[in-house]
Amino acid sequence: MPSESQQPAADRLDDDDYPAYTMGRAAELIASTPGFLRSLGEAGLITPTRSDGGHRRYSRHQLRTASRARELVDQGTPIEAACRIISLEDRLDEALRVNEELRHSSHGPSHGSKI
Repeated sequence: MPSESQQPAADRLDDDDYPAYTMGRAAELIASTPGFLRSLGEAGLITPTRSDGGHRRYSRHQLRTASRARELVDQGTPIEAACRIISLEDRLDEALRVNEELRHSSHGPSHGSKI
């Protein structure tokens, strides 16, 4: 797999996991503060990539997650609880996706026919 610097620019633009945003820009985009983003990292909800200079970089996927946390915190949920809620929601979504895949794969070509 090519490194980020070798990945074509067009591919990086479409990559939800590409760490394109600095901490300041990320905080601005989710109407938050750099401290809030740091707290999400400390809680283990998101782990920003570090640039060569050691600066945090965030992907669009991470910003969506941070935005979800921001909404919960704005509603009065403590940050630790918000992180746990989001983590559990993500695990449930993944389990449901896997369950659906297994359900489809177990219903081969004979699905619906009785023997």
